[in-house]
Amino acid sequence: MSLRIRLTRGGAKKRPFYRIVVADSRSPRDGRFIEKLGFYNPMVAKDHPERLRMDEERVKHWLSVGALPSDRVARFLGQANIIAMPNQARQTTKHLPKAKAQERMAAEAEAKKAADEAAAAPAADAPAEEAAAEG
Repeated sequence: MSLRIRLTRGGAKKRPFYRIVVADSRSPRDGRFIEKLGFYNPMVAKDHPERLRMDEERVKHWLSVGALPSDRVARFLGQANIIAMPNQARQTTKHLPKAKAQERMAAEAEAKKAADEAAAAPAADAPAEEAAAEG
């Protein structure tokens, strides 16, 4: 049985409230869980103490038993210095605003063009040097 430390959603429509739970990875998101470890309320201010609360001792216990945190819970645990802060994946242009996506695509195109030019320049010089060496 593989265990996950993850969020289950509660609250009303457009008013989310999440519980941090340990559950079997095969159980549904809002289904059966083993133990409630805390909660996360994204509706309150980021600096408010009631935004995130968890029982750190129980979290450490479940991590030692082999439970794996979800991406969001791993970020919470990293901020609480329980585990190392996870590496965040590079954001794709699909999720960026249109202007930023176009800027990134233009920058990537310029970088590729510069790399292609740099690769082509030594190739043009190489045959001339080889011909001189042969003769």
